[in-house]
Amino acid sequence: MNQKGGVGKTTTAVNLAAGLALAGRSTLLVDLDPQGNATTGLGQKKDGLYPTIYHVLLGHEPTSRAVVGTAVGSLRLLPSDIDLVGAEIELVGLERREYRLRDALASEGGAADYVIIDCPPSLGLLTINALVAADRVLVPLQCEFYALEGLAHLVKTIKLIRERLNSSLGILGIVLTMFDGRTSLALQIRDEVHRYFPGDIFETVVPRNIRLSEAPSHGRPVMLHDVRSSGAIAHLELTKEVLRHE
Repeated sequence: MNQKGGVGKTTTAVNLAAGLALAGRSTLLVDLDPQGNATTGLGQKKDGLYPTIYHVLLGHEPTSRAVVGTAVGSLRLLPSDIDLVGAEIELVGLERREYRLRDALASEGGAADYVIIDCPPSLGLLTINALVAADRVLVPLQCEFYALEGLAHLVKTIKLIRERLNSSLGILGIVLTMFDGRTSLALQIRDEVHRYFPGDIFETVVPRNIRLSEAPSHGRPVMLHDVRSSGAIAHLELTKEVLRHE
């Protein structure tokens, strides 16, 4: 998660989930963003899609009915579409409104080794549901001017959720995305992040890469689009780092 938009959340979620699946771990990717970019990025058409995560959160359908397969054998998807916009309002009046996603995923039992949740770029009820359901938060961070300001706010939010709703929540790490080593600003931001959050930064740095941008239009992770690209290599390295936490 990161409440700032355009930092590579969906790209990270889709390709890390694919990397884990390719490493032999059964993985479920939950698209919790009303834009549904993770859904289309894995080749799922949103026209007439039913049921989705929206119907699951409101209790209209069981989780198992909404989950669909993907081109990566061990990777399944809990899809989203624009209907999810309404969930922010509709959830307000429901019991256990902050726990709806946790309860929905619990009903799947041990069906997945890993569950990756792609959060929307906001700190509303959907993101709170994700933080309550999660064990760890992975923060994609674009190397640009406003990054550190947003990161400090994000850390405060995680601390608040840990104190009030999910005592086991922690930060898995921060991954630097859209990195362009040719610019002095990107290098400065990288150094600042390491200074303020020592030990919380993944070694892997995800570069700006045209193959990463192309892959969603083909409805597949970058590893299936061009496994030799710098974007694919970076996400496979990120996968290895995540697996070390097992």
